[in-house]
Amino acid sequence: MNSEAEELRRSYPGALDIEQPTARTRRTSPRGYIQHFLVATAIGGAILFTPFGSQALAKSGRQAESQPSSGIDPHAIEMLKKMGTYLRTLQSFQVQADLSTDDVMENGQIVQSNSKINLLAAKPNRFRVDVTGDDANRLYLYDGKSFTIWGQPTNYYATVPAPPTIPELIDKLTERYNIDLPLVDLFRWGVDEGDTKKIKTAVDIGLTTVDGVTCEQYAFHQDDIDWQIWIQLGQYPLPRKLVIRTLSDEAKPQHSEVLTWNLAPSFNDGAFAFDPPADAHRIIIADAKAQSTEKEK
Repeated sequence: MNSEAEELRRSYPGALDIEQPTARTRRTSPRGYIQHFLVATAIGGAILFTPFGSQALAKSGRQAESQPSSGIDPHAIEMLKKMGTYLRTLQSFQVQADLSTDDVMENGQIVQSNSKINLLAAKPNRFRVDVTGDDANRLYLYDGKSFTIWGQPTNYYATVPAPPTIPELIDKLTERYNIDLPLVDLFRWGVDEGDTKKIKTAVDIGLTTVDGVTCEQYAFHQDDIDWQIWIQLGQYPLPRKLVIRTLSDEAKPQHSEVLTWNLAPSFNDGAFAFDPPADAHRIIIADAKAQSTEKEK
């Protein structure tokens, strides 16, 4: 596969029927859990094979007997809900994220990829997401009326009509086009309180810092994953770091994110508008939902 075709496939999932690569075939990646497994609860992380028990409690300064017999620390669950409630109050914000992801090859070898994300959001109906990294450079734009995705190296872009709010757009992109937006959980976190029932173990690890910001670290376990989150202390309970380890694969691949927040970003309407370069090529994103319906006939 030539590099342009591979970039197109990565930038526009489902846009073209392109042969999959053979040299670096990916078996699994923790990124898949982020949008599909932990949608409203948390993205999470790894305990790095440290058992939930005395070592974790020793770090937090708590005694083992103070832990509930169920393995669920109510304070940890409460903080997840508090964070989700706070995130839903934000009307505009900017997040810069440094991501690191393990991809597992067919032979079981782990290959790490890194990327940076710059997200600017203005609720209820505008966002801009710039992605730069090892895999591809992409731009996602939503202005309340249309959604555009642009693969900058190849100069291909696609634009589709969009619903009037960010949550509706997220659902449409996932269900109709098989597109998962970067950092999508920041818009979904805490929407469905029932998702906390998926948590099997919850531990308050204790105080720590992320890039100089004082946080409380929490560790959780769910079916097939261990995860951690660092939540900023004080009146702004923001997620500052997320780590997830997939347990269903013997390689136990890991994904991590470090988030830097700006709660008073400066922007204008032009930040969400797409003006294609003169030599840009417009393509059509395949309608995955329509194709699935056609196959069922």
